[in-house]
Amino acid sequence: MAALFGSRVRKLRTAAGLTQAELGTKTHVVGSRITQIERTSGAKPTLELARALDAALGADNLLVDLWPYVYREAFPDWSRKFMAYSERAVFIGEYASHVVPGLLQTEEYARAVLRVGVTLSSEEQLEERLSARMGRQERLGSDDRPVLWVVLDEAVLRRPIGGHAVMREQLARLLDVAAERHITVQVLPFEQGEHDAMGGSLTVLTLPDGSDVAYTEGAHYGQLIEDPDEVRKFSLTYDRLRAAALPPLMSLGMIRSVMEGNHRGAKVPSRSERRRVAQEQLQQSGGRQLRGGGGRVPRRRPRP
Repeated sequence: MAALFGSRVRKLRTAAGLTQAELGTKTHVVGSRITQIERTSGAKPTLELARALDAALGADNLLVDLWPYVYREAFPDWSRKFMAYSERAVFIGEYASHVVPGLLQTEEYARAVLRVGVTLSSEEQLEERLSARMGRQERLGSDDRPVLWVVLDEAVLRRPIGGHAVMREQLARLLDVAAERHITVQVLPFEQGEHDAMGGSLTVLTLPDGSDVAYTEGAHYGQLIEDPDEVRKFSLTYDRLRAAALPPLMSLGMIRSVMEGNHRGAKVPSRSERRRVAQEQLQQSGGRQLRGGGGRVPRRRPRP
């Protein structure tokens, strides 16, 4: 597929009457990078570069559509369709039980996470997976960016993936991205106890047509759920998780406390205190009142 991608770039470039250097200028890369893509040598193209090539060559999203398949050998079968759905989603709701979700990982944190996968076969494959993961993050800054709502288990904050320096940088990134209007970060504290999603991570995607799909993932497996009745069950589980989690402001305070090394100082508020703060935040944002017993929280949708 990488060879097919390169072949299409070469044919489109030739049809447009452009040299490799000229196409490189239009896409803000050196001409030798275009040569590498056309000859299937060097690093594979990022999603951002695929979009730039599409625009420069008037390819009508052909190269963007091909891009996920360029990395098909780098990822297990069960993750590829989920990645394709994610690229189209207008809302992404994630519960992460063990590690920071890929969309919010720093490069060094992602490298440490990807290095321990049992499906990893070589250093080259590691670099391919890392490049693909970093490329998918570019959508968060694009015009068609999705609303992203992440619930992190407290264990995600406590486990020093990659060492303390890498972890500190990762926690700082969480604080930075949470300032974006389209990104919400919450923490589900240990004090909350057992819940329906223990043992794995859960993602719920809302597609442009309003339909939902769900995805569950463990350390070495994943499952895409498309049946509407089953997806509704997972959506309810996710809504209960974010209703049970600390309100966003308290969550950021906990992340900051862990980042600063004040583990014992990361005091978890009582349930009544969390409910009071959550209610105040909902009222300030014009949201509806929380219902008792962890009722369904209105799903956040993209702004028109």
